[in-house]
Amino acid sequence: MSSTPLDTDLINGCIHNDRKAQELLYKKFYVSMGSICTRYTHNENDTIEVLNNGFLKVFKNIQSFDPAKASLYTWIRTIMVNTAIDFIRQNQKHKQHLELDYATEPFIESDALQRLNTTELLHHIKNLPTATQTVFNLYVIEGFTHKEIGLKMGISEGTSKWHLSEARRLLQKSLKTLHVA
Repeated sequence: MSSTPLDTDLINGCIHNDRKAQELLYKKFYVSMGSICTRYTHNENDTIEVLNNGFLKVFKNIQSFDPAKASLYTWIRTIMVNTAIDFIRQNQKHKQHLELDYATEPFIESDALQRLNTTELLHHIKNLPTATQTVFNLYVIEGFTHKEIGLKMGISEGTSKWHLSEARRLLQKSLKTLHVA
């Protein structure tokens, strides 16, 4: 998804604090960025807080956007994911400090996930513990490595692997209760 001439106009307007350009940019990316924020939060209020904080960062840093490095969508998406991680870090009351070098990965039948609709799957992911849910999202959906996740979240690579394994185990258990897996 590359930046379009309309994006260039929006970016220039936002750089000059044009409220109409900011509103148009917000509306253009609201739904897609809201979906990303929803994956990292447990309720609508938190989603809206992360989304709005993310857009605030977008508007404050829009002058640093470089279309040669990424599309506007990708740049904003990166800000939203990082804002969600910051939110989780700030609001996590009970951090788990587990150090594991090896974690087994429970098997989930590939067609089991296909039998669930997106809403049902999102519901099961949202029921995971916060840190486990975050690692799952970053690894499976965003494509980060365990090393990158460790750096972003301030945990070890082994802990990231453990959280992914735990997410898969809990999802498998949850899916079995529905007789899907």
